[in-house]
Amino acid sequence: MIWTGFLLGILGSFHCVGMCGAIALSLPVGKGSGWSFVVSRFLYNLGRMVTYSLLGAGAGLLGKSLQLAGLQQTLSILSGVLILLLVVVPATASAKFRKATGLEAVLTQVKKTMGLFFQKKGVWALGGVGLLNGLLPCGFVYFALAGAVSMPTVPQAMGYMLLFGAGTFPLMFLLSLSGKYLQLGVRRFFTRAIPYAATCLAILFILRGLNLGIPYVSPATDTTHMAHSAMSSCH
Repeated sequence: MIWTGFLLGILGSFHCVGMCGAIALSLPVGKGSGWSFVVSRFLYNLGRMVTYSLLGAGAGLLGKSLQLAGLQQTLSILSGVLILLLVVVPATASAKFRKATGLEAVLTQVKKTMGLFFQKKGVWALGGVGLLNGLLPCGFVYFALAGAVSMPTVPQAMGYMLLFGAGTFPLMFLLSLSGKYLQLGVRRFFTRAIPYAATCLAILFILRGLNLGIPYVSPATDTTHMAHSAMSSCH
């Protein structure tokens, strides 16, 4: 299932064009050589991937603690349900949640720090912008984190989010180089396709958790082996 992170990233990149494209287009040009321009854009997008991977580590640690409690199959089902909820819950509810939990204040500080990096002239400064950009609210990042939580190990959860970032990389990198948006019709098509793709991903996670014995989709799990592994981890 780790490969679904890359597929989600490819689809999510079209969403990113609309949501984060303005940041990519406003990256300072600077006075360096042509290579400096390209490298700075590469570092910006690489920074996003690094942050996604670190977020994946946090999701993996959460998932690992639940797995040790014997909730691996349940966790996969819950991840699918969470993705479905993210599809149907309006953005205004998400904003209210961030405000109620104090996350909005943190995000405000992140945006201020991004502004400081924008004012710096070094090539590496755009890498800092990318690192911070990975922390900004994004529905597709939430989808990916919900999938990362159900990964069997922390490294796999990090790999899942790294693959998600890699999926977003090509389109966002080209956007930052070209300085142009995709045609409006293309963006509208993928925006409308997002809920359907996310729903398919959610169904995959739910099927995997149901332990139906379907190869690759819902493989049968040796519960005895899982229990033995969990007990061994506790000693």
